[in-house]
Amino acid sequence: MRVVVIGAGEVGFDVSRMLAQEQHDVSVIDIDPDVLQTVQERLDVMAVQGSGTSAAVLEQAGIKEADMLVAVTAIDEVNIIACMMADRLDVPTTIARTRSDEIARAQSVLKAQDFGIDLVIHPEESAAGEVTRLIRRASATDLLTFAEGRLHMVGIRLDDDAPVLGQSLREVAQEHSDVTFRIKAISRGIRTILPRGDEVLQAGDQVFVLTRPKYVTPVTRIMGKKDTQMQQVMITGGTRVGAGIAHMLGENSSMRIKLIEPDPEVASDLAQDLPDTLVINCDPTDIDTLVTEGLGDMDAFVAVTDDEESNLVTCLMAKHLGVYKTVGLLSKAAYIPISTAIGLDAAVSKKLAVSREVRRFLRGKHVLSVATVHGLDAEILEIEASPRAPIVSGPLKGQELPKGILIGAVERNGDVEIATGTTHIEPGDRVITFVMPAKVSAAEELFAAQR
Repeated sequence: MRVVVIGAGEVGFDVSRMLAQEQHDVSVIDIDPDVLQTVQERLDVMAVQGSGTSAAVLEQAGIKEADMLVAVTAIDEVNIIACMMADRLDVPTTIARTRSDEIARAQSVLKAQDFGIDLVIHPEESAAGEVTRLIRRASATDLLTFAEGRLHMVGIRLDDDAPVLGQSLREVAQEHSDVTFRIKAISRGIRTILPRGDEVLQAGDQVFVLTRPKYVTPVTRIMGKKDTQMQQVMITGGTRVGAGIAHMLGENSSMRIKLIEPDPEVASDLAQDLPDTLVINCDPTDIDTLVTEGLGDMDAFVAVTDDEESNLVTCLMAKHLGVYKTVGLLSKAAYIPISTAIGLDAAVSKKLAVSREVRRFLRGKHVLSVATVHGLDAEILEIEASPRAPIVSGPLKGQELPKGILIGAVERNGDVEIATGTTHIEPGDRVITFVMPAKVSAAEELFAAQR
């Protein structure tokens, strides 16, 4: 597939890297020659200097032969115009990153379709939503929802005293048969495991559990996590992400929120926009100041400034002071694997929202959604089973699924079933499937109709 990416910043670079790794033909457009030089040195892509709104630059990048355009610059207008031009040139798929929700609101005069945009992505809003869910589920390192919220995937790190240590997954499920859940993936060190029933749990494992919403709390207790109510939360960084988190958490009247912002004007504006949040104008990188403002008394600490190193350091300091839950905004690939190892409870990234949606369009038409999480080297695909597909031939326990593919859950006629060996997938079922990167094509073949 040929893809044109406009914008080689943090998000654009990540999308381009992901596409290049999957052997797609990628052209990257940016006005900054220094940024493009970095792209050329590190990625196997074509780099074109210029504006994404220039017809000549788009043509140089191969827009007429492109299957997809992904516009992810920091300027909404550039992304929208680029998608309009691509649509006029009959590019099949256009994706735009926007900071404003103007064209996404139901009451907007102009819709995304009016600009020829197939999908609008709000990375900052997605990151804020993810952090909010993690704060509300205090014991979780990750939290994703499927089947319109009827199924949750919860990430939980096993402590040294977790009661399930040394037990196999089969033993854990049998001991707690009154709770509907299954561990579908494990991150152990730098390894990702799609486990079978005889896999034994170890201290430090990050387990990913599929369960119904009502069982999330019982599952966290089974994994040895205590119930903790998040009453006091400190957020550093009055960015779009930080303001979004404060707004979402502020809907819970019992939660007391402090937002740290160094810019006086920004802090003043935030104080007016967020009446349920105490906005403090001070340096979020000054640990002494944060301690003075009550860091050690917080139940949760969230660092979402534009300085990732500062986010990591302040989160670790908060953990040292006894804060129960720490969440940091981290996008650099090098930081993600070490963050949880050195004490960070959870990391979120603005880039993941874009990568997930681009992956969905790259997969077959029967792939309905794609999810990824930090620390898990696997994709979570929501796939619709086609008639005459190999996967519908009988119960799962009678099928030889390729290693690296694990069926998680099945949605049928509005009902959700967490998959076991007796599960029989039928045509039209929507199936949550955990897939290692090298097995994505094999997974798609399992669900595609055979001629």
